[in-house]
Amino acid sequence: MRNFITYEWFTIFTIVGLLSIVAAKFVNTLRFNDFLYVIGNSKYLKIYTKDQKFIDQFDSFLFINLALSFSIFIYFAHSTFISPIPFELIAFLKLLFAVSTIIIIKTLIERLIGSLFEIDSLIDHYLFQKTTFKNYSGIVFLIANLFLLYTNIPLEITLISAFSLVCLINVIGFLTSFKTYQKLINLNFFYFLLYLCALEIGPYILLFKVIREYNT
Repeated sequence: MRNFITYEWFTIFTIVGLLSIVAAKFVNTLRFNDFLYVIGNSKYLKIYTKDQKFIDQFDSFLFINLALSFSIFIYFAHSTFISPIPFELIAFLKLLFAVSTIIIIKTLIERLIGSLFEIDSLIDHYLFQKTTFKNYSGIVFLIANLFLLYTNIPLEITLISAFSLVCLINVIGFLTSFKTYQKLINLNFFYFLLYLCALEIGPYILLFKVIREYNT
């Protein structure tokens, strides 16, 4: 174990993340088993997208792990590649709150846009796919955090490897979803393209500009 004074809190948050995954499996074991094999297999998306709810208990538990694990990952990434920062519980809780809020608000706005463009069905399917692969990424972040916290593997290697894997997972997820709902997307391609530009590409461009201005 690395000699790091704040590991007690990170251990607590990691355990909470693990417990939330266990809770998701307890809520629906069959769905959880299908969820684990979602990469490259559209079975999960085809079956469970029909039963999706506005607030889904299964996804909610996985979201808890995503928010916690992603926040810890961000902390290590910032400390490694930008500048070392001392751990402060209040500051970390603010980061956790920001990550959770951004994901939730973005999802709500996406649903609103779907209603305005009258492509609710398409957006619901697409959001279910995104939620699925985000939650899957949360498991990857959790595993990566275990390596960051409790092994002597260089931080840079773990961070880059995990980030690359998460990007690959989400690209596979997008392609899988596009293939599954290609006919539906083709019927609403113009609105779907507007949606992608406004709520997928746009926010990252703004974030890049903010980071660039902050560092100058």
